[in-house]
Amino acid sequence: MKILAVASTMDLRHRLGCTPSWWQLWKALHETGNEVIVTPYLGDPVNALWWRTYPNPCRAESLLYNQYLLARKARGEPPAKDTLLSPLLRQLVKRDVRPKWRRHLQSVLDREKDVGAVLFMNVPLNHIHGIPTEVLKPLGIPAVFYDGDMPSILPEHAIERGFRFNYYEGADLSEFDLVLVNSEAVVTKLRSLGASKVFPFHYAVDAQLFTPTILPKTADVSYFALSSVAREEWMNKLITLPSRGLRKRRFLVAGGPFQVDLGAAQYAGDLSYSQYRDFCCKSVINLNITSRTHANERGTSTSRPFELAALESCIVSQPYDGIEAWFDVGTEVEVVNDENEAIERYEHFLDDPDEAIEMGVRARARVLDEHTYAHRARDLTKYLRGL
Repeated sequence: MKILAVASTMDLRHRLGCTPSWWQLWKALHETGNEVIVTPYLGDPVNALWWRTYPNPCRAESLLYNQYLLARKARGEPPAKDTLLSPLLRQLVKRDVRPKWRRHLQSVLDREKDVGAVLFMNVPLNHIHGIPTEVLKPLGIPAVFYDGDMPSILPEHAIERGFRFNYYEGADLSEFDLVLVNSEAVVTKLRSLGASKVFPFHYAVDAQLFTPTILPKTADVSYFALSSVAREEWMNKLITLPSRGLRKRRFLVAGGPFQVDLGAAQYAGDLSYSQYRDFCCKSVINLNITSRTHANERGTSTSRPFELAALESCIVSQPYDGIEAWFDVGTEVEVVNDENEAIERYEHFLDDPDEAIEMGVRARARVLDEHTYAHRARDLTKYLRGL
């Protein structure tokens, strides 16, 4: 099947959390027999061995708007909150961005002839309002929306989480033949917003990309994240307090920026995507701390546990509603309920590193059996053919 993906961005430099996962899914779609074409909503296209690209018809507008949102965030203003400029920006979308995208997709589809489905991936729904109905429906091409930021991207969470777009306001989910989401908890909510068909579609990992490597263990407990937003409570319980109580153990934290006290943990700065593997493999224990909006909503997947498991990490996690559907708690991942349990589990694994290694081996085996992007690509292809 020929699949056209309209992606939030293809450029890793924009630091949108879903982008590495998009790359892995497109690669897997190619490797499972599909032809993949991608056009980005933010920034420039990025060519690779597994897909073809078309340019962004609103490249300049997207980069300027992104800089504006980042500047607001740097000043401490919630990017998704309305300002005096908001009516002007909405007119810009209506009179410039949306018409350009409508013409662009019509041109791509005319040129390609036999596109089997168009997959919109975390693009602002209210910016593309009308395009699925006006462009795709007359051609009989299914329109699919895939949101990997649920439930945080919903209006009730978007401002708190600092998202760049509050794009469910004014959106019409009834335009899409299928909506895919990373959270089972939001299925009913999205149906109430007009979606006719909603399926959970969880994160996974390219197990060839996330392959463990044998390196000296230079850290005891490590954690990486893009920010501390909505993670403050469990960073405190799993890093700040334990690091102060276990002064002889080395805690290492990377990524950020973090607006929390890291206790006695050492801050290692930011990491490139290529450095992430070695950072994890050099640690005896790796932490899974996700935002409360993800951890508290049943069956909401994030990429991190699958990545850590694929790297054969010994994973210690905060309580995570639904994680038992992906991993066996106690044998493939350890879940702790407070800082005292965290300290006990850290000491247990650090005193018995062979058991930590065995837990990581079991976690990777589970990923290979059930949670690679090849599995997800086959599921997605089945969904699309069903449309």
